[in-house]
Amino acid sequence: MRNLVVTEFVSLDGVMEDPGWTFRYWNDDIAQFKGEESTASDALLLGRVTYQGFAAAWPQSKDEGAAYFNGVRKYVVSTTLDKAEWNNSVLIQNDIVAEISRLKQQDGQDITVHGSATLVQTLIQHDLVDRYRLLVYPVVLGKGKRLFQEGTAATLKLVEARSLSSGVAALIYEPDRK
Repeated sequence: MRNLVVTEFVSLDGVMEDPGWTFRYWNDDIAQFKGEESTASDALLLGRVTYQGFAAAWPQSKDEGAAYFNGVRKYVVSTTLDKAEWNNSVLIQNDIVAEISRLKQQDGQDITVHGSATLVQTLIQHDLVDRYRLLVYPVVLGKGKRLFQEGTAATLKLVEARSLSSGVAALIYEPDRK
């Protein structure tokens, strides 16, 4: 069975939307944390907006993560796309919860979800998330899409916490399913 891992850049007030505000904090500590995710994952699960952003950026990128993102299997949840043309991409258009549950039952490494705010809400509502890997930035944005939207209830247990040199906190949580 595979774990479904949600990884997000989050402000102190929980905003995950349009994370351009994170760039000034990027350093080797954050690169290492993100690299650990790639090493443990052999598939991505992405919503349409994140998929389109990644598909526009990664194929031309010279960044050290480009080979991983361009080569890894990508499952794209969308009811509006007709096809997913970026290398190694598969569309999920129908019965999303059942299809993701089926993917989790397969052999393999972690399935990682980057960004994908709307998709993440569905995953949380259906208790499909096995781990949250959060980089919490020392900024308060005041508005924007939040990881845990109003009305979301979850009990989590902290598995790991690291204070990074840039002032960012790297936190890993798992659902407490007692």
